[in-house]
Amino acid sequence: MARVSSRQLVPFLSRPITTTTTNIPPSSSSSPFLPQDKKPTLPFLTHLHFQSLLTPSSCQTTRHLLQIQALLITSSVYRNPFLARTLLSRASNLCDVSFTLLVFHHFNNPLDTFCVNTVINSYCNSYVPNEAVGFYFRSLRIGLFPNSYTFVPLIRSCSNMGCVESGGMCHAQAVKNGVDFVLPVQNSLVHMYASCGDVFLARVVFDEMLSPDLVSWNSMIDGYVKVGDLNGAHRLFDVMSERNLVTWNSMISGFLKGGNPGYALKLFREMGRLGLRGNVRSMVCVITACGRSGRLKEGKSVHGSVIRLFMRSSLILDTALIDMYCKCRRVEVAREIFERMGNRNLVSWNAMILGHCIRGSPEDGLSLFDLMVGMERMKVEVDESPSATDKGLVRFLPDEITFIGILCACARAELLTEGRFYFKQMVDVYGVKPNFAHFWCMANLLANVGLVDEAEECLKSMSKFDADMSQESLLWASLLGLCRFKRDVYLGEQIAELLVDMDPKNLSYYQFLLIIYAVAAQWENVSRVQKLMKERKLGIIPGSSLVDMKHIVHNFKVSNKRHEGIEAVNKMMNELSHKLRLPCADSSQSSEGQKELRRPG
Repeated sequence: MARVSSRQLVPFLSRPITTTTTNIPPSSSSSPFLPQDKKPTLPFLTHLHFQSLLTPSSCQTTRHLLQIQALLITSSVYRNPFLARTLLSRASNLCDVSFTLLVFHHFNNPLDTFCVNTVINSYCNSYVPNEAVGFYFRSLRIGLFPNSYTFVPLIRSCSNMGCVESGGMCHAQAVKNGVDFVLPVQNSLVHMYASCGDVFLARVVFDEMLSPDLVSWNSMIDGYVKVGDLNGAHRLFDVMSERNLVTWNSMISGFLKGGNPGYALKLFREMGRLGLRGNVRSMVCVITACGRSGRLKEGKSVHGSVIRLFMRSSLILDTALIDMYCKCRRVEVAREIFERMGNRNLVSWNAMILGHCIRGSPEDGLSLFDLMVGMERMKVEVDESPSATDKGLVRFLPDEITFIGILCACARAELLTEGRFYFKQMVDVYGVKPNFAHFWCMANLLANVGLVDEAEECLKSMSKFDADMSQESLLWASLLGLCRFKRDVYLGEQIAELLVDMDPKNLSYYQFLLIIYAVAAQWENVSRVQKLMKERKLGIIPGSSLVDMKHIVHNFKVSNKRHEGIEAVNKMMNELSHKLRLPCADSSQSSEGQKELRRPG
């Protein structure tokens, strides 16, 4: 519904208020001083009339609300406490928080707990949830007596702004007022702590609950999922006596985000065997899992289920289908879905462009990119049956993901001139800051056309575009370039194996070793490392995608658990620096991350 601010109040009130009026029939007791031919045109409106007008079925828009408020102001019942509360409640649902606050300030009793709760709830649902805490404490100073209904939206406001400190203050207030054992308040506390990433405190509150309901269990599972503790989430999931669709969706999306799409699909199949039908969120998660694990047959089956269940086509569902079919190398099917979409955003355009550029025809991807950035808004009549290029499409500005696809397409098709043009356009025209992924694509393009030395120089030039890039990041990037373009994996292999020996349970070190072998196309060694990880039961096996490589370059840090290992790694990094003619790792220009690398344990 439309929302209105206090600034829009005057124009609305300046318009004539249209109300249905009835003539009051003359009675025998009418005043003798009133001529019989002069009949009143407005009925006498009681609080019962206004109570009926302010119901959600009658007051559905802001215009209705403002008309009713005008009638209240001109009548004698505006100060009726019940009507004032009802008016404030409807204002909080239909208008923004500033108008709700304006209505609140015109009441005689600003300490009415229901009204204060309504304003807090309005703040909670607004873009300024942080104001709810300040409003509560100001009301408290002038004598407010809060109840359990006060703390549910107040704590939810802390969840919305992600501030565990404010949430702790509100928790203390709930304890002080003796409402911390009320179930809705406890559920709000569990959700708040879980949303803010403090699963320990969320679990403390959860364990103190006498009779947790499904909301409590789901909030706790969602908290474990958000911090990546899938084992903790699964332990709770296993002991639940009752589960609903929210529970299953949390688990499925958690394992999907945790890099285990296979287990996400297993959970979905188990949910289906229990007779539970998924919703749009379930289908999006499962379709994404099929794409990430390359399960085309299962993805087509889920797509068929979406059609059989008559699920309404949506932007997020269609985009997930496009991404799945592209990753399963059925780009032509993805393009058909893309053509039928009535509404698109940058994410859907990126999914289709990357599908063409990475797994389909690079030329089609470049053509689609030119169409996206050069398109003007067009208004099309419904009965014209517009084609894909006419369906109300708008011009979108590309982002860094778009250009990763474009540069990959140029590398695949060995289009050196076009690649340099698009890279320059990305920086100079669209103002996109290049990261390792863009430089890696450009380096692969240069290497593919035989310019291996220039490819290595391209990776070394990253610091010119990113002044904040550490010397350590530049060394990691150069090491990957050495393995990829010169097939020299010796240094990288030695560094990675030293790191694994230092900390055998650190997944990122195995990921580094996997990438070293993958970029050098040593797939037998990749299989050997993956087998080793399975034997050591290290959980989810990291990939060697461009995203993983970006993480290695920009975020990879070496822990200092063993001083001897650190010295050996530093020695090899300095050897790499001399080999690539880069500043040494122990130079004065090293970043804080490199200083951390060299600090004795």
